[in-house]
Amino acid sequence: MTHHWQISSPFMQRDLSFEDGLGLQTTSWLHRRTGTNYLPTLLHGAPNWNMEFSFVIDGIVTLNSRSPELRLIDAALRGETLTIAVEAHSLRVEVDYSAYEHHPVLRKGLRIQNLRPEPITLTHLILESLELCVGHPDDQALCAFYGVQPRELFVSGRTEDPALYQRNVHTGEGFVAMNEVPGIIKRTNTSWTWQGGIQLLYDTDIFPFERTLSPDEVFSTAKVSIAFTQEDTEAAPRWVIPSYASEVLHKKGAGFNPPWIYNTWETFFRDIDQPLIETLIPLAAQMGFDIFTVDDGWQALVGSSAIRASHFPAGLHSIREQVESHGMRLGLWLALAVADSHAPVVLEHPEWVCWDGTLKPRHTFTMSGSAPVMCLSTPYREFITAQISEIVSAYHLAYIKLDLTTVFNAYGEGPGCFASGHEHQSWAESLVRTYENIQAVTSALYAQFPDLLIDLTFELWGQKHLIDYGLLAAGDLDWLSNIHDLSAAGPRQARTLLYQRSLAIPVDAMLIGNLQADIEPIAERFATAIGSAPLLLGDLRRLTPDQIDWYRAKVDWFKQLRHEVPIQHSFFALGAWMQPNAAQWDGFARLSRDGEGIIVAFRNQSLQADFEVKIPLLTDRSYQLRSVMTGHSLGTVSAEQFRRGLRLPLLEPVEVIEVRIARG
Repeated sequence: MTHHWQISSPFMQRDLSFEDGLGLQTTSWLHRRTGTNYLPTLLHGAPNWNMEFSFVIDGIVTLNSRSPELRLIDAALRGETLTIAVEAHSLRVEVDYSAYEHHPVLRKGLRIQNLRPEPITLTHLILESLELCVGHPDDQALCAFYGVQPRELFVSGRTEDPALYQRNVHTGEGFVAMNEVPGIIKRTNTSWTWQGGIQLLYDTDIFPFERTLSPDEVFSTAKVSIAFTQEDTEAAPRWVIPSYASEVLHKKGAGFNPPWIYNTWETFFRDIDQPLIETLIPLAAQMGFDIFTVDDGWQALVGSSAIRASHFPAGLHSIREQVESHGMRLGLWLALAVADSHAPVVLEHPEWVCWDGTLKPRHTFTMSGSAPVMCLSTPYREFITAQISEIVSAYHLAYIKLDLTTVFNAYGEGPGCFASGHEHQSWAESLVRTYENIQAVTSALYAQFPDLLIDLTFELWGQKHLIDYGLLAAGDLDWLSNIHDLSAAGPRQARTLLYQRSLAIPVDAMLIGNLQADIEPIAERFATAIGSAPLLLGDLRRLTPDQIDWYRAKVDWFKQLRHEVPIQHSFFALGAWMQPNAAQWDGFARLSRDGEGIIVAFRNQSLQADFEVKIPLLTDRSYQLRSVMTGHSLGTVSAEQFRRGLRLPLLEPVEVIEVRIARG
C-alpha cells in the first residue's frame, strides 16, 4: 500500500510517499511561483542519493528512509507541520516538515527514539539528501561560506558554511541550503561531480558524529532548512534569508531590537575597579547606551561568584544600583566552562574536569592565567546553571556574556573530552553533547529569565569569527570577534566580518568587538555599529561633551527608526564589500520590505564625491532621502530609480541616509 502526503505553502509544495518495501521518499518539490520542480527525474541515475534521513546503528546497520524493513507508524498534519513516524530495528524515527506562510522555506528535523532494552550508538547522521537542481549542471553556480563566496560545484562545506547558495545562471532561480547543526560538527555536501544534489548532515570525517541513546531515550537532531529563491524578485536571497533567519531562526524572533551595549573590556581589560566603573556609568548613560557591561575582572576567581574585593570593596550591588539609576541595565562577563584551579568547584570536584588526548586535565589560556576546562557532560552543568542563575537574579542582569572555551578552542588547543565516567562514551560524542549541554544551560536560564540576553562568544562556540544557526538556537548574540581598533582599519575589519555573513545570519545577532567609541573618526564607529547589534568599548572619559551629545543624538535617532521600521527584513552589502579596503568605498543598506530604512556609505581613502546604489526594491513607491549626518534633505526618488541605479552624494568620510516613504 502506498501513502501520499503534501506539505505546502504559498511558495512551495513538497510531495512525499511511503510504500512498504520502498520506504519514505520525496517524489516532487515544486516552486509554486515559477512552476519549477526542484526534484525532477533523476539526472544521474542515482536514486540512493534521495533519502529523508540516514544513520548507522552501532557501526553495523545502516538505516535510511529507503530501507525495505521500514514500517509506517503514523502521519499527522498539525498546522504548518507534517510529522511522519516510522520504525525499524526497534528504533522510532519521527520526521517533521514545517512550511511557512510568509517565507519560501521548508524546515526539517528528526527525533530518534531507542526502543531497545540496551543502549545503542548512532553515527553518520544525514538529515537531508536530495537531488535538488534548477537546471543542467553546466548552468549552475555555487556560493559557500555563508552563501557569498564562489566555490566549485562539488564541495564539502563545514564549520563556516551554515548556508550554501546554488542558482541557475540563466534564470536566476535557485535555493539556499541552511544547515543548523552547531559549530564544528556540521557538514553540507554538494556533489554535482559524482551524483548531484545536496546533503545536510552532521560531520563524518574530521569531527565524526557519535551519539549514544539509552533505552527509551529520544535524540532530537538539529534542523535544516531549504529556501527557494529567484534573483531580482521578492524571493531574492537578500530579501528571503535575512527575513527568515531573523523571524524564525533567531531566538527572540521578529520583534527583537538589539540594545546599545557598552563593554569595559578594551581599553581596560582586567584593570577595572569601582572608581573607574562609577566614572564610566554616567557617561555611557549620556551617550544613550541601554546596557552597561562589566567584563572580565569583577570576579575573585573564574568559576566563582565571589567578588574581587580589592577592586570592588562595595561589591556589585552598588554598581547595579548606579547603572539602573541612570536608566540602564547591568550586564556581566561570565565563564561557562572554565574555572580557576583554586576555585571551590575544581577543588571539590576534580572529576568534572575535561581530560585531553594524553589523559591529563585539559587547561586553557585566560587573561588571569592557565585554568582547567570543565566538562559540561557532568553534574558541573547543573552547578554552573545554578550559579549563573543566582548571579542573574542577584544583580538583575539584562545581558550575560558567556565566554572561554568548551568544545573546541580558538587558540590551537584540541577539542573534546577524553575522560571516562562522564556522560559521553567517547571523545567524538563529547563534541556533540557539549553543544547540546550549552543549549541545555541556556534553555534553563531562559525558562527562569525569558527576557535575558545571552551572548555566546566565539571562544565558547569553538572558532574565531564563527556564528551559525546552531548558536542562534542556543543564544541571542555572538561576540563574533575582537578586531584591533587602534588604526583606521579597525572598522573596516568589523565590516568585513559583517558583510560576509549578512546574507545567512541575522546581523542583529552579531556583536563585533572591539570598536572604540573614543577613537576618531567617531562617525565611522557609530555607522559601523548600526550595521549589526550595536556594541562599543573604549575609554569614554576621552570624549568631549560635544562628542557625547553627538552620540546621544545619533543613538536616539537610530532607536526611533528601529521602533518604526523593521529594517531586519534585508541586508544589502554595497561597494567593495567582499573585501573592504582603503582605496574603495563600501557600505550597506538595511531596509524593510516596504523599502524604508538606512543606506550607509564609507568613503575610506577613495576621494569619491558620490556613490551608486542599486537595490531591487519591491514596491512602486517614492522615497524621501535625508542625510542623518548633516540633517539635509537629499530629495525624493522612486523605487524604479533604486532598481536602475541611483547616485548619491558622499561629501563626508561617512554618510548615513534615512530612507522613508514619501508622504502625499
